Amino acid sequence: MFRLSEYMQQLVAPTPVRQRGPGPVKPVVIWNLTRRCNLKCRHCYTVSADVDFPGELSHEQAMETLEDLGRFRVPALILSGGEPLGRKDIFEIATRARKLTRMLALSTNGTTIVDEVADKVAEVGFDYVGISIDGIGETNDWFRGVEGAFGDALRGVRECKKRGIRVGLRFTLTEGNHQHLGDLLKLCDDEGVDKFYLSHLVYAGRGDKNRGEDPAHLRTRHALDLLLGRAWAGIESGHKLDIVTGNNDADAGYFLQWVERNFDASHVSNIRDHLTNWGGNASGLGVANIDNLGRVHPDTYWSDYTIGKVQEVPFSTLWTGDDPMLATLRTRPRPLKGRCGVCKLREICGGNTRIRALQLTGDPWAEDPACYLSNDEIGVKDGERLHVTPFRGKSHDPAHRFF
Repeated sequence: MFRLSEYMQQLVAPTPVRQRGPGPVKPVVIWNLTRRCNLKCRHCYTVSADVDFPGELSHEQAMETLEDLGRFRVPALILSGGEPLGRKDIFEIATRARKLTRMLALSTNGTTIVDEVADKVAEVGFDYVGISIDGIGETNDWFRGVEGAFGDALRGVRECKKRGIRVGLRFTLTEGNHQHLGDLLKLCDDEGVDKFYLSHLVYAGRGDKNRGEDPAHLRTRHALDLLLGRAWAGIESGHKLDIVTGNNDADAGYFLQWVERNFDASHVSNIRDHLTNWGGNASGLGVANIDNLGRVHPDTYWSDYTIGKVQEVPFSTLWTGDDPMLATLRTRPRPLKGRCGVCKLREICGGNTRIRALQLTGDPWAEDPACYLSNDEIGVKDGERLHVTPFRGKSHDPAHRFF
């Protein structure tokens, strides 16, 4: 996750780079508590549906896992789905989680946050509730597969704000909804939304099947221009909106170049130091995923690669073990190929989102096809782009060796 507003604040109130403490990084854990969902989103990475899925963690297994996460002292826990509010014991899990982790968030479609459910969400004391909206009105409903989903989600936003809950909008940018970005930013201002999260499309689940909707690179750049403008306007006016982006760490490089065009060398140096310390893509290092079946993955999109199952081995043991993919993901620099391997910004973006390279080529270390920076911008000579044949097999095929 690239915290645009946080790094932009460095331009008006610079601070020293925070040094990492000793020992391994404890990850933010995104936990897909259930795969059941009342919507049918076109880009759903879990391919959820409004049915019961067999094999999901029992209440006892979920609570045992939660205690392990608490002992391991994960810094943040995000309860997700499917639709997490559709799980019957969600509030028991969340109430206990509140006591075990420093930051607790809920990732939801927001359509059921009303009346008693809204009261219970407030009682838990979530630090943040992220509500997914993928356009205004009918566009959102088309993406979400249910008529009226936009109105219900907006109602959820308002119910959260009425109860003093910090709430954000989550928006996945695609070719079919990019034109709504400006309107969604205005919606944030009109509704007093605290945070806006732009997610770039990842080729996983239904997002993989709909990869043709990944917006053209010029549209992605235009989206970042809008976010940069709104973030800076918020700093100048005092009407701040916390803007973050995810699943395309090239955003950090694009931001650095914006700073280089608009600020002096001392500001550029400070921003570069902070971004380098951040290091970009955190899959397998600062981010972890537990899916609805208890399987642990390097992040939420790596469903084809499983480190182990929490029913059999505690998460803390799995995460600190000798898994070869985790070891390679944690290597700096990573063994990147193509443009990513020779990019002058690779220390900042960490090689971007590896799962896109894996889905396209069968090789997780190939260049990320969604990098929208030009060869000139990343210091790569023309002709150095790695031309690949789209991979047609399954990404977990043992014939394709990753190490």
